[in-house]
Amino acid sequence: MSPKYSNQVALVIDNEVQTRRLLQISLEANGYRVFEAANGESGLIEAARLRPDVVLLELGLPDMDGVSLLKRLREWSNVPVVVLSIRDREEDKIASLDHGADDYLTKPFGMGELLARLRVTQRHADSVLDVTVFHSGHLAVDLVARLVKVNGKRVKLTATEYALLRFFVQHAGRVLTHRQILKEIWGLTCAEQAQNLRVHMAHLRRKISESASQSELLITEPGIGYRLMVKK
Repeated sequence: MSPKYSNQVALVIDNEVQTRRLLQISLEANGYRVFEAANGESGLIEAARLRPDVVLLELGLPDMDGVSLLKRLREWSNVPVVVLSIRDREEDKIASLDHGADDYLTKPFGMGELLARLRVTQRHADSVLDVTVFHSGHLAVDLVARLVKVNGKRVKLTATEYALLRFFVQHAGRVLTHRQILKEIWGLTCAEQAQNLRVHMAHLRRKISESASQSELLITEPGIGYRLMVKK
């Protein structure tokens, strides 16, 4: 069976030859066409030339920091970006996600997990701006009618709960940081709303959960933020 995302173009921006080789072999075996760049400037040039379907980015590049590259890339491109980095500090993860990364994996990582993250990222990219009715497992959200259903039954949300859910739907599959969520829902001066966010998230989770025994659709990324899972 051919891979679901066969012929997708992946651009690997990483200064480690061994990492680029591993990703090339593994991704090509799963149907991707892989291109490489060993530093930030050449990575930006290749991104502009190739218009890839996904970028895999190392933060520790020889000529610029990966977050700086993300800032420049996001000035003109919405290509999905998955950071693959040896840096495991929460600060690095948050900075990457705040500046446009779609996901973050710490090296060393399992190839199976990377491929799963890429599938989710691609589903998100395919649906952005096109979806009017979002489905994930037992949850359905009609963005036009502002209607939320769980197992076909309407669920009543407060205005803030719906604003949160809509934001997650618009970025389904992506990790959204606390800072991104607070800025979207409560504005720029929002540090005092952190506890408020936790309370609203708890209420929202309870309302959209199918049952207590079911795995959650809204999962916590410890110390970073939350992610709305995309399920069949």
